[in-house]
Amino acid sequence: MLSYQHIYHAGNLADVQKHALMAVMLDYMTQKSKPLSYLETHAARGVYQLDDAAALKTGEAEAGIGRAQDWFAADHPYMRALEQVRAVHGAASYPGSPAVAGALLRPEDSVQLCELHPQEAGALRQAMRTTGAKIHQKDGFETVMGICPPTPRRGALLIDPSYEIKDDYKTLPGWIGKLHRKWNVGVIALWYPILTDGLHKPMIAALVAQGFPKVLHHEVVFPPAREGHRMVGSGMFIINAPFGLHEEAQRLTKRFAALRAPKR
Repeated sequence: MLSYQHIYHAGNLADVQKHALMAVMLDYMTQKSKPLSYLETHAARGVYQLDDAAALKTGEAEAGIGRAQDWFAADHPYMRALEQVRAVHGAASYPGSPAVAGALLRPEDSVQLCELHPQEAGALRQAMRTTGAKIHQKDGFETVMGICPPTPRRGALLIDPSYEIKDDYKTLPGWIGKLHRKWNVGVIALWYPILTDGLHKPMIAALVAQGFPKVLHHEVVFPPAREGHRMVGSGMFIINAPFGLHEEAQRLTKRFAALRAPKR
């Protein structure tokens, strides 16, 4: 069983990028009356408490959503999801991507979430108990490949592994290519970390070489959360990116760039 626990990193700057883009994407997709499917390969626990000792230990949330919340207007879909989760789970709570989706999707939409870790899957069921989401305590890659194309066929998938398995960088381009051939209308969103060793670069080159349609490839860089921390940025590679997502990406790019601007 893999050891990664996102509670140490919940609400960090990588989450801000990922969840802001996902929220805008789902907000746009739900403006049409047709129902949609939402899937995740690595859902984790869904909701995090940022006053938990594990979250406080790293300080990543304080440097992340604690700093970036002012970047967003109150009616931004990311803020709407955040406030809805806090109203239910408390002022110190933070929504993972399943809870962001749960706050923005409608009763007629289908939600299927994969999480292999027993404790995380149990917490996910509790967090999503009122949403009608189906939880699969199974391998996310195998499960999603079996589900797709989903019903409804219109929809989105978030691929958000921990990358503890280094082969993920090598196998993901081929897996995504196969999935896109099965589900060519699906919005397929891959999140990845930008580490000091640049492990993501061959993966992105292999994805770009496949010529997917309507791609949004967005990367941000930010100061390491603490001395010696290897993650210095994060990226999203989104196939069939919905209308308006490029504008949100450009806005985020300016916000993240300001973090690194020299102080006057």
